[in-house]
This record gives sequence, structure tokens and C-alpha cells, in this order.
Amino acid sequence: MARRTPDRRRGSIYLGLAAGLFTMSGALVGGYVVEGHVPADVVNQLLKEKPAVAGLAVPGMPIGSPGMESADGNKQAYNVVSFDKAGKTQVYAVR
Repeated sequence: MARRTPDRRRGSIYLGLAAGLFTMSGALVGGYVVEGHVPADVVNQLLKEKPAVAGLAVPGMPIGSPGMESADGNKQAYNVVSFDKAGKTQVYAVR
């Protein structure tokens, strides 16, 4: 079930999302924060592996990421970043 919250940013930061990772779209999936254009297969990997992180994020809007495909097939390399509740980040996947 999806629902809008009046201040999603504050909730995401409470769950560990660093301010530099906040985007216009995010979700809570299986208890993890998923922020930005994270590929579905990476979310599935997260749910299967169940790492000790607060969630995943794709900062910005990289060309070629889900929802940001271009008509000419151009793709930009980008990182899917994991983060914990203390704000520590590391690369979880590279696309």
C-alpha cells in the first residue's frame, strides 16, 4: 500500500538517509529505505541478502537508470549506495 506523508524527507532522514542522498522519490520496502532510481534487481538482491543497512539510494537522476531511459539508449554509469542509520555509506552495486 502506498501513501503520501506530509514530510517524507524528515522520515527518510530519521531512517538513516543522509541529506545528500535524498531524491524526489522513495519508498519503504521490506523495512529498508529505497531512495531514487534503484533498479528492481538490486532491490530484490537487498531483500534476499538482508544486509545490516538502513537502505539503498541512487543519488541524482542518472541517464539510463530506471525511469530515466533515453530514446537513443544512452546510459550513464552510476552507483547504488547503501547507507546505515549513522549515515555511513558504501557502494552496494555499480551500473
